[in-house]
Amino acid sequence: MSRPTTAPRRPGEEDDICPVCKSSRYLNPNMRFLVNPECYHKMCESCVDRIFSQGPAPCPVAGCARTLRKQRFRKQTFEDIQVEREVDIRRRVAQTMNRRPSEFTTLLAYNNYLEEVETLTFNLLHNTNLTTTEQALTTYALQNAPSISHNAQLSAQETASQAASHAAEKERAKLRRQAARQEEEDEKREREQGKREIIDLIASDSTGNAETIARQGQQKVRLKAPAARRTAAEKAHQQLPQHPSNPHPHQNNPATQTSTSNPTTPFLIHGLKPIIAPVPEKPYDPFDGATHDRIYYTLRPSYENPWLEKAQTDPKITAGGYDVREYYARTMLEAFAGLGCFVEEEVAARESVGGGDGVATAGAAVAAGGGDADVF
Repeated sequence: MSRPTTAPRRPGEEDDICPVCKSSRYLNPNMRFLVNPECYHKMCESCVDRIFSQGPAPCPVAGCARTLRKQRFRKQTFEDIQVEREVDIRRRVAQTMNRRPSEFTTLLAYNNYLEEVETLTFNLLHNTNLTTTEQALTTYALQNAPSISHNAQLSAQETASQAASHAAEKERAKLRRQAARQEEEDEKREREQGKREIIDLIASDSTGNAETIARQGQQKVRLKAPAARRTAAEKAHQQLPQHPSNPHPHQNNPATQTSTSNPTTPFLIHGLKPIIAPVPEKPYDPFDGATHDRIYYTLRPSYENPWLEKAQTDPKITAGGYDVREYYARTMLEAFAGLGCFVEEEVAARESVGGGDGVATAGAAVAAGGGDADVF
């Protein structure tokens, strides 16, 4: 029985005819048809090589004057050429309009954005307002280039993370299957070894107590099986690949918060979150902003005082490392410590914040002290 030499064809492929050379797949089953996303006119591979090998050339199909390039020709993926065109248009729009739900303040704003995207896609699919639609996409791409690039990177990272997670899960499943097979083989080997040991013990035993020996041998085999299982499980766990987790792929980036409220834009996107610039980290301050600046006095290196002059030269005082300048600083601080406190301003501020608390407190004091009767 002879095998077919060509791949199975889809229904209706035998009726395909090249619009340029008029060759049919019926006469040449190995003929390959290619399409160009510029105009989606289908032609055979030989015509593509013959016409476009020297460089860009206009489409040879009658009525189409678009310039085509050979490197853009590809094999048709879907049977219906309209489905092929729609998929390409939706992919092109999605690469530009790739906002995420986290960039919008409300779900309604995100749904309105999706409606704008679908309107642009509909216009491109049905050739409606092509000039305005193309201008809108071009303007949006220019104004939101950082956001588009950042979101594309996030999508690539998510795709790579999902692929790595899927591969790690497949590897874990493979290791589990190998561990299960190894465990089964180990149990089988342990049973065979136990049977041989029991037979050897019975053959070499001179007491004739075969039932006791067999019972002890079976108990040893049962005890060895769980240990073998634990060992196999530990080996499988050690062989599991470590899959690093993605720490943040969804953090807010200033590039993703670009506003599109420019009046020159053909359409507006409402509801985007405002741009929040990252706050630079302040240098570390161990005193948390507290300063040692002296406002009301200046500390001098020395003061005229006979007792202090003696303290500066007396070995009994200076031998322990005491410095009289510490006494200067403490004394001056105690002398001027209360100059920055204004009681009247603090009381007024407290009363203005507390409202009627001061009046209520005064009334309670009067009521408490105004009674003549002793309740005790």
